[in-house]
Amino acid sequence: MASSTTGDGVSEAQSGKKSKKTKNQVDESELLTVPDGWKEPAFTRDDNPRGLLEESSFATLFPKYREAYLKECWPLVEKALGEAHIKASLDLIEGSITVCTTKKTFDPYAIVRARDLIKLLARSVPFEQAVRILQDDIACDIIKIGTLVRNRERFVKRRQRLIGPKGSTLKALELLTNCYVMVQGNTVSALGPFNGLKEVRKVVMDTMKNIHPIYNIKTLMIKRELSKDPDLRMQSWERFLPKFRHKNLAKRKEPKKKSVKKEYTPFPPSQPESQVDKELATGEFFLRESVKKRKKMEEIKVKQAEALTKKQEERNRAFIPPKEKPLMKKTTKAPTEGKLDIEAIKEKVKKAKTKKLGAPPVNPAPPSSSTTDKKKKNKTKNKG
Repeated sequence: MASSTTGDGVSEAQSGKKSKKTKNQVDESELLTVPDGWKEPAFTRDDNPRGLLEESSFATLFPKYREAYLKECWPLVEKALGEAHIKASLDLIEGSITVCTTKKTFDPYAIVRARDLIKLLARSVPFEQAVRILQDDIACDIIKIGTLVRNRERFVKRRQRLIGPKGSTLKALELLTNCYVMVQGNTVSALGPFNGLKEVRKVVMDTMKNIHPIYNIKTLMIKRELSKDPDLRMQSWERFLPKFRHKNLAKRKEPKKKSVKKEYTPFPPSQPESQVDKELATGEFFLRESVKKRKKMEEIKVKQAEALTKKQEERNRAFIPPKEKPLMKKTTKAPTEGKLDIEAIKEKVKKAKTKKLGAPPVNPAPPSSSTTDKKKKNKTKNKG
């Protein structure tokens, strides 16, 4: 009986654990999913009726070319910040913008949003887009790309690749991430929801690392379509996403002179021979000083003689006449094989004339009897 009761208790405990696990899994899945149409309530004066204890302020510098634009839109900036009870001041002499809280400011995060607003205005973002930062669900990200690439020409090419032809790549990125992206100088300013900003930063950093933005844009398009399906929301999307491999086609050039490493030996190299050792080996050490001097003089004389002969040869080169180029030999025509058959050529010409249309016959007329008689009489006269 005891064994049966213990078995029932174990089975009940196991079933209780399983039910707890399933409940936890359901709770986690419910927490991860955001209900449709849910929006965080706005921060009002009722949440902080006493206001702020200390005054906070932020300042930023702006370039000279932004001065004219900031002058025009400054009343609109003051009006937008005045709704959040933030005081803004524009200093054209120093070239700076300052924002600070007032006694009426109740939202502690309003000063941070005002700081982001003046940063975006200084980075050439238009006021119509920059003022969106004052909304609760909008954030900004200023990505510094100036130090990611050393070569200036390569940096300009990759930055242009991010913009695309006529800004098409940047426009596609904005549509997929619901963010406003501004490429200016050594920074990229992005403004939009948090999820979109993460994607924008990833695309920008990959582009500066020589990964074309079209690959990331393609994955974003696939993710956008997959997010519409509620069944795939809690599943892994790796099987649907494309996998791009790096193709390093250009091989590394091998050096002309390859340095061959010598085999490692634990023993140190032998000491080089000194001058005394060399003299002992040749026997010069035991010679007298006079003999040594005579030997050195002989060596010097031999070297001088060699140098003189070389100089003499170089001088004589100027007097050596250059080799004349051989004259062009007249090409003798190859002898014709045998004599030309003139009669055969005449016959061919006659045949060609007969072939012509309307040409009279070329056959020779037979000689008349009167002409032959005259020729005979002339011959007899000559003989007589």
